[in-house]
Amino acid sequence: MTVPKAVREALNIKPGDKCYVWVRDGEMIVIPRNKSFADLAGILGEPPYGAGATIGDLSDAAADGATRHVMRYIRQADAE
Repeated sequence: MTVPKAVREALNIKPGDKCYVWVRDGEMIVIPRNKSFADLAGILGEPPYGAGATIGDLSDAAADGATRHVMRYIRQADAE
């Protein structure tokens, strides 16, 4: 999909960035997944010894959780 330059710059997205996409009321909704867990590294301290998850795994899990949160908010707003 081609995203206009002004939109890419406003959302800080680059070619190859992952996005969540769904349809609501005949419109396509796109949320970029461009905040990596590595961007937040260190705010919670050192990871526990023997942790098996990679930074990519944690980033994907955080993005999935944030998207579920946003989707609940959108669905509640649509229901009102």
